[in-house]
Amino acid sequence: MLIFPAIDLYGGKAVRLLHGDYNKMTIYSDDPPSLAKDFALRGAACLHLVDLEGARDGTTPNLETIKKIIADSGLFTEVGGGIRSMETVDTYLSAGIDRVILGTAAVKDREFLLTALEKYGERIAVGIDIKDGKVAIKGWTETADITAEEFFADMENIGVQTIICTDISKDGAMQGANHDLYGTLSEKFKMNIIASGGVSTVEDVKRLRKMNMHGAIIGKAYYVGAIDLSEAIEVAK
Repeated sequence: MLIFPAIDLYGGKAVRLLHGDYNKMTIYSDDPPSLAKDFALRGAACLHLVDLEGARDGTTPNLETIKKIIADSGLFTEVGGGIRSMETVDTYLSAGIDRVILGTAAVKDREFLLTALEKYGERIAVGIDIKDGKVAIKGWTETADITAEEFFADMENIGVQTIICTDISKDGAMQGANHDLYGTLSEKFKMNIIASGGVSTVEDVKRLRKMNMHGAIIGKAYYVGAIDLSEAIEVAK
């Protein structure tokens, strides 16, 4: 299993939100590229980036910061947040990003998703944010009328290879991952599933690995010192 340390970007800084609430933001670093370099030194091979302003507004305000993160760290990098047009997909992938994550657009604009999949294949991942069993969109501010399992089945059917699944109720709350959810999804679907939200202990990492999850994203737990990144990476192997 792969470990993806996370950097959420807002205003060129590394931040975290509690339950996706933009009014509950904590700044962890003014220098995200240095943060990514430190991840690499601790043994990370992958990096999960989210442009929080992009998720809310559908723009790419942190693109230059992302370019510097890639150049300085050398990590495999996936980026999500407000990617709602082929122009944005092209911009990110031509900038050296390895994989982009479609969230709101994957739910609301099927033609766009299919076009992106046809053009870029495995370099397109889908991010599903779950709130009360339903898919949340637009930076977690709205809920779509589709269940998580319905969405997973649809994505697998059209050829999505990688899906990032976040339980909003667990995200940033340091309450542990939703193992029942991830266990069910891992059993039912063959896609590469990356767990996000609530991965707050090494024990969480061990349990997710045993479920044959493809990866796990570690955010707040690293920043507050609850997880040693190097240990988590070794455990995940």
